[in-house]
Amino acid sequence: MNGSASLLGMNGWQRGAALVLCALLVSLSPKAHCGDPPATSRIAPPPKGQLYHGVYPGGKTGEEDDLTLQDLVTYETAVGAKAAWVYFSNNWYRSRKFPKATAEWIRQSGAVPFIRLMLRTSAAEDTEEKTFTLDAIRTGAFDDDLKAWARAASAFGTPLIVEWGTECNGKWFPWNGRWHGGKEKRGFGDPEKADGPERFVAAFRHMVITMRGEGAGNISWVFHPNAQDVPEDEWNRFEHYWPGADVVDWIAVSVYGAKTPDDEDREATPFRKQMDRVYPRLARLDPDKPIIVAELGATAGHRKISAEDWADSALKSILDHRWPRVAGFSWWNERWENGKDRKDTTMRVQDLPELARVFKDRLRDKRDLILQRPVVKTE
Repeated sequence: MNGSASLLGMNGWQRGAALVLCALLVSLSPKAHCGDPPATSRIAPPPKGQLYHGVYPGGKTGEEDDLTLQDLVTYETAVGAKAAWVYFSNNWYRSRKFPKATAEWIRQSGAVPFIRLMLRTSAAEDTEEKTFTLDAIRTGAFDDDLKAWARAASAFGTPLIVEWGTECNGKWFPWNGRWHGGKEKRGFGDPEKADGPERFVAAFRHMVITMRGEGAGNISWVFHPNAQDVPEDEWNRFEHYWPGADVVDWIAVSVYGAKTPDDEDREATPFRKQMDRVYPRLARLDPDKPIIVAELGATAGHRKISAEDWADSALKSILDHRWPRVAGFSWWNERWENGKDRKDTTMRVQDLPELARVFKDRLRDKRDLILQRPVVKTE
């Protein structure tokens, strides 16, 4: 059945919705036509020499899944630029369903939804996960949920960026190897490899292959380690978590300065110093995959370096192409309370006039290099 015939078979509301979706598809992919048969569209890397500017625009609870269009508008107004992607979490302790409502308003804003699949039973950190274990994922315990999620993602129609296993080499998340055998080598798979990272690889591969099997070709899959391995043991280096080029489309990294005003000075390490250390490692994972700084941020109020100075140096280095394969970046635009007798954290551009000025100046000066809308390829 061709596209025109399928439209004729719809009622008025369905035809209207289909035409709106078609218009969005055409706006994202100029080669598309409303009478064409369905095609898979995915976000493409930016042209050589250009960069994507994205954001996690912040929410209210700190659980990264309650952001609103107003949060995005407030950020974009503060920095004077549009975002090509909007980053947020899909927490499975809240719902195992595809987050259609959030993805929809992000699409309507002109950006691509960048979804962190967070298979966990709470937002607590440094806690062992009893339900969504790596063994349970890799052996298919959640295949029905993953397949339903993938079918909904496919039905969404336009490009999505998706990651699972965020900051896999950080002990704070339950998919880190410390919770799944750690450095032991005799409990799973190859006796020459550490069981913890090896189980992560198996779970990652199972997830992507399972979801691709449901036709979700509009997803670009992301492998996302942290800039520092925590713990800093050989078995926990992020290279051991690499799931393979066939199941990864983009490589990402988190790079933060001080996260609280009370952090030790060593936690306020400049962005450039951290990226100079981690970039060669990321590049060696695969010679061709785009690299993005999916999360960067630094709090106001630290005694060693201000948020605006940290961000200014970071943006200058990124926009000057110090690391040639870096294809995009997104600021972690959030604030949170740190408890009694401790200063609160804020990285929110709209709360910090000097930080907003840095973003406006840097993004304006390099506006010809920054893609504020995604490039889409249709297959």
